[in-house]
Amino acid sequence: MTDANKKKFYKNQAESIIAKLKLRKMEGYYADTMEEACGKVLELIGDGSKSVAYGGSMTIDNSELKKMIKDRGHDLIIRENYKTDDEMRELKSKMVNADTFLMSTNAITLDGELINIDGRGNRVSFLIYGPEQVIVIAGMNKVVTDTDAGIARTRNVASPANTVRLGCDTPCASAGRCGNCLEHTICCEIVITRCSMVPGRIKVILVGEDLGY
Repeated sequence: MTDANKKKFYKNQAESIIAKLKLRKMEGYYADTMEEACGKVLELIGDGSKSVAYGGSMTIDNSELKKMIKDRGHDLIIRENYKTDDEMRELKSKMVNADTFLMSTNAITLDGELINIDGRGNRVSFLIYGPEQVIVIAGMNKVVTDTDAGIARTRNVASPANTVRLGCDTPCASAGRCGNCLEHTICCEIVITRCSMVPGRIKVILVGEDLGY
C-alpha cells in the first residue's frame, strides 16, 4: 500500500509529466489507483461496441480491466486464442485495425518520452502505427529521469522479470541483470516515443501505484 506522502509525490510528479506529454501531442491523465485507471480506460474507449486489442502487460493482466471491457459489450480481441500461423495472420489484421490498443510502457521519462523494448515488436508496432487510439497505463514506479535511464530500467528490471515469467533461457533470467545476449534475447526492438504524429492518438494514464515490471 502506498502511503499518503508518496501518493502526493506521485500526483505532483505525474502532473509535471502530463504537461510534457501535451507538448509531445500525447494526452496525459492521472489516476490515484488502478481501479480508477480502469474507469478512465472505459471512458476513453467510448460508447457502443468497439474493437479493443492489447499487448503483453502485467499491469493489465493483474487487473480486472479485460473483464470490464467485455462486460461493457466491447469486442475484446483475446490474442491468446490465436495459435496457428493462419490464426496469427488473422490476429495481426484485427489488431492493427482495432479501435483501441491497450498496453503499458517499460519506462516513461520525466520529460514525457516512452521507452519500450520488445522481442517480436508486435506491441511497439501497434504503439507506432495502426489502431485508432493507444492507451498506455503505467504505474509511477516506471518513471525515470531520461531515455538512457529508461533503457537501463527496461534491460535490468523489466526484461529480467519477464524472462523469468516466460521461462526464457537468457543470462538475465538467472543473473537478474542484462547480459547483453543475442541468441535467446527478448530485447530485439528498442523504441523511444518522443512525440505522437497524430495529436491525441496516444493517451497515457499514470497511476499512483507500483504496477507491473
